[in-house]
Amino acid sequence: MNENLQLFLDSFWPIVLGGLTGTIPLALASFAIGLVLALAVALMRLSKNRVVSGIARFYISVIRGTPLLVQLFVIFYGMPTVGIVLDPWPSAIIAFSLNVGGYAAEVIRAAILSVPKGQWEAGYTIGMSNGTALRRIILPQAARVSVPPLSNTFISLVKDTSLASLILVTELFRVSQEIAAFSGQFMLIYLEAALIYWLFCLVLSGGQSRLEKRLDRYVAT
Repeated sequence: MNENLQLFLDSFWPIVLGGLTGTIPLALASFAIGLVLALAVALMRLSKNRVVSGIARFYISVIRGTPLLVQLFVIFYGMPTVGIVLDPWPSAIIAFSLNVGGYAAEVIRAAILSVPKGQWEAGYTIGMSNGTALRRIILPQAARVSVPPLSNTFISLVKDTSLASLILVTELFRVSQEIAAFSGQFMLIYLEAALIYWLFCLVLSGGQSRLEKRLDRYVAT
């Protein structure tokens, strides 16, 4: 029992460090790129041009209709067969970003549609163009509505980064695997990894609540 406790304590910081230097940066980079992509796709979905809207629909359908693990493997193991070889980290970021883009696009689209049409009209009456009204009036209000689902997407992404261990990316779960294989205490180490993931998610949930309060001022009343 004492040996297990000592192993737990000795491995705690290396696993946390794997999360701080691998999992969190990977999730942040992928989420940031994915959000930019999601906004573009959401605006394409709202376009009156059927071709543009159709392309966005197709992209969302493919991303939401295929497993993230398959997407990751296609990029890392499949693309070299057509002459495109990527290192593990870029492969993981591309796969996760594309995945976030597919899911977050629908969240952003729904958030934009939830803003009352009167807000658009208010912008037009003071001389704003469509783009300016979108940027200065609509998106700030849509951001408040989209925070909870987008936060859930980010929290899910933090957990999904564990899949990157399968393409040799050093992050929280891969560090856990190495410690578990070395010590032979698979149950203990994997439970410890689960605990650390849970603690990370608790911190992120707290940040979500604070962000929601800051964005309350943008909600139209």
